[in-house]
Amino acid sequence: MKRIFEVDPWHVVSHELVPTDKRLQESMTSIGNGYMGMRGMFEEHYSNDTLKGIYIGGVWYPDKTRVGWWKNGYPDYFGKVINAVNFVKVNLTIDGDQVDLAKDDISDFMIDLDMHTGVLRRSFIVTKGEKHVQFQIDRFVSVAQKELFDVHYSVHNLSDEPVQVGFISQIDADVFNEDANYDEQFWQVLDKRHAVTGGSMVAETKPNDFGTPRFTLGMQMMHLTDFRGSNAPDTEKAVTNIFRGTLAPDETKNFEKRVVVVTSRDYPDMSALRAGMAKLAETVHAQTYDELLKAHVAVWAKRWELADVAIDGDDAAQQGIRFNLFQLFSTYYGEDKRLNLGPKGFTGEKYGGATYWDTEAFGVPFYLSLAKPKVTENLLEYRYNQLDGAFHNAKMQGLDGALFPMVTFNGIECHNEWEITFEEIHRNGSIAYAIYNYTRYTGDETYLKEKGIDVLTAISRFWADRVHFSERKQQYMIHGVTGPNEYENNVNNNWYTNFLARWTLQYTLASLKKVAAAKRDTLKVSADELAMWQDIVDRMYFPHDDDLGIFVQNDTFLDKDLKPASSIPADQRPINQHWSWDHILRSPYIKQADVLQGIYYFMDHFTPEQKKANFDFYEPLTVHESSLSPAVHAILAADLHYEEKAVEMYQRTARLDLDNYNNDTVDGLHITSMTGSWLAIVQGFAGMRVRDGKLSFAPFAPKEWSHYQFHVNFRGRLLKVDVDQKQTTVELVSGDALTIELNGEDVILKDKVTADTKA
Repeated sequence: MKRIFEVDPWHVVSHELVPTDKRLQESMTSIGNGYMGMRGMFEEHYSNDTLKGIYIGGVWYPDKTRVGWWKNGYPDYFGKVINAVNFVKVNLTIDGDQVDLAKDDISDFMIDLDMHTGVLRRSFIVTKGEKHVQFQIDRFVSVAQKELFDVHYSVHNLSDEPVQVGFISQIDADVFNEDANYDEQFWQVLDKRHAVTGGSMVAETKPNDFGTPRFTLGMQMMHLTDFRGSNAPDTEKAVTNIFRGTLAPDETKNFEKRVVVVTSRDYPDMSALRAGMAKLAETVHAQTYDELLKAHVAVWAKRWELADVAIDGDDAAQQGIRFNLFQLFSTYYGEDKRLNLGPKGFTGEKYGGATYWDTEAFGVPFYLSLAKPKVTENLLEYRYNQLDGAFHNAKMQGLDGALFPMVTFNGIECHNEWEITFEEIHRNGSIAYAIYNYTRYTGDETYLKEKGIDVLTAISRFWADRVHFSERKQQYMIHGVTGPNEYENNVNNNWYTNFLARWTLQYTLASLKKVAAAKRDTLKVSADELAMWQDIVDRMYFPHDDDLGIFVQNDTFLDKDLKPASSIPADQRPINQHWSWDHILRSPYIKQADVLQGIYYFMDHFTPEQKKANFDFYEPLTVHESSLSPAVHAILAADLHYEEKAVEMYQRTARLDLDNYNNDTVDGLHITSMTGSWLAIVQGFAGMRVRDGKLSFAPFAPKEWSHYQFHVNFRGRLLKVDVDQKQTTVELVSGDALTIELNGEDVILKDKVTADTKA
C-alpha cells in the first residue's frame, strides 16, 4: 500500500514531484472521454523515467503470438492496444534553453486531477539562473466534442528582467510500445502538412500478416496564443510549430494547443477522413477556450448529477468512489457500441486493452443502474455481433457451439496463455449471466427473445460438447479448466465452472420456451439436443464436503496444505511478485473469488448457512491479488453482517489504485474493477437486490460514515437512496410509483419512504 496523493473529496492532488513515483502519478492522473485518452505524463520534455501513453478507442494491432512451441488451436496473434501518435507534445524553453522537469530547479510543483470538471491541472516554477517563470497548464479531452484534445498554458514571468519563453508544439509519430511488441513502432506517416501556426498529420498502422484492418489516424493541431509563430524544420516523423515571445517582469501570456483527432473507424476512406477532420477543426476553431471548456464541464456536471455517491465522515472513502466513477465514465459511457470496457481503459498498455469477462460480471450491473438501458444493451450486442468469432474459437478446440474469447477486439481469441485462453472457459457463463441480469433488471425480454437466445443457444452447445460423462459416477464432469482463481491451472471440476455450465443450460431451456416458433426453427434445436441438455442439468457433478459444509473449489483442493493467507510473511506479498509459478500453483492461496463468485451471482439461491460456511472457509485463503476480488467479498460480507470485513474490502476496492494495494498501478489503472466500489456500496452496504422483478434494499451504514447517498435507475424510474446511522430514505425522483422491498417489507414508493437503518 502506497499513497502519494492527498485525500480530497473531489481532487487527486499532489504538491510533490518524486521521480521514483512518476509512473504511479501518471497512471492516477489519466484522463479520457470514451473515444480517446492518455496517461498523466507531461507534455514537455522529461528526461527521467516515464511511460508516455495515448490511446484511441478501438485502435489496435495484432502481434504474432510468440511461444517456445506451437499448440493446436493456439491463437494466431495477440491483439494489443498500441500507443498512438503523440499529439500532446509541447516542449518548453526559457531563453532558448529547454525545460526539463527531471533536471531543472523546480519549485511550487502541483498536479491536480479535478474529477468534478474532468480537467488535469499542473503548475510549477522553473528557475534558470536569475530567471523564474511560472507555468499553469490545464489539459482536457472533451466529453462534449469527443475528437478534441485541448491544453492551455498560462505563463507568468516572476523575474526582475524580461525573459524569452518558447513553445515547440508537435505531432510526433516516433513512438513506441513498452508492455509488449518488443519496442516495435507501429505508425507509418502517410502525409503531413504545416503552416506557421498549425499543422496536420495522417498516419497508418503498419501492415500485418493476419488480415486484420489497418487503422488510419488523422490529427490537426491549432494554436491560439500571444506568442509569435516561426517556421520549424521538417522531420520525417513529426510536424512542428514553434512559438516564441518575451515576457516583461510580472507579465502573463497564454498559449493554447487544440488537436482534432479522427480515425478510419468513422470514415470510409482517406478523402472522407480529411474532410471530416477539416470540418471538425473549423467547428472547434470558431469557439473560444472558455466556450470549449464550459461545454466539457457541463457534460461532466450532468453525469455527476446522476452518478455521484456522497459519503460523509470518511474523505478517503469519498475520494475513492469518485475517482473510480470518474475513470469508469472516462473509459466508457456507452456512446459507441463497437467499443467495450477495457481493463486498463486509456491508462496503460497491459492486458491488451480489449474486453474481458469483467464487463459482463462487473460492468453490466453498474451501467444498468447508472445509465440508460441502451448502454447495457450495447454491451450485450458487442458480444452478439462477435458470435462468428466465438464459433471460430470453439472450432479451434474441436468443439461445437461458441466460446467467447478471453481477450478480443473483433471476437477472435487473441490471448496467448494457454491456461487462460482455452482453460478459463467460465467466461462463457458470465456472458450468459449478463443477458439474464439485463432481462431481470429491466423487465424487458425483447433482447433475450430476438438476439440473446442466439448467444445462449450457442454457449449451451459449447457446454454440452465440453462436458464428459463419468461412467463410474454416472455424472457429467468438466476437466482441464482454470476457474476465476488463476492461481490454479488445469484442474478438474472447478465448482464455479460446473455451476455456471449447468445454470446456462437451465436458463437456455427456459428461455427457448419464450421465443417464437419461427425463431426456434432458425436455431435448429432438436428434441434430442434439448433432452441431452436436460440430462446434463440433472446429472452435473459438483465437488462438495459435507463435514465442512462447503462447495469444494475443485476435485483436489482440499488435499492442499490449507494455511490461511495471514501466515504468508509480509515481505512475500503480493505472492505473484515474489514466488515462482509452481510455488503459487502448489499453494492453497486464491487470487480472487471463485466459489464465492458463483454465490455472489446467485445470492438468493443459497441459504445463509451455505453462504457463511463457504465465506468463512475461502476468504481467509484469499490473497485478493486480482483487482476484481475485494468487491465480491465486500458484498458477501455485508450480506452476512460481517461489517468490519465488508468495510475492509470496500476500502480495498475503492482505493485499490489510489493506494496501490497490489503494487502494480504503475502499469495503468484497474478500470473494470472500479465498478466494484460502487457495487460494494449499493449491493453491499445498501443491500440492493432484484427479486421477482421487485427492487429491494436492506441498508446499513458503516460506523465511520455518518451518511451516504446514491441514485439508481430502475425500469423507467430514478430513485435516490439516503442512508444514515438511524434512518434510510428512498425517494422517487422521477417516474411512476412502484412497490419496493425495504428491510424485508413491501412499501409503495410514490414520493418518499423511510425505515430504520439496520444496526
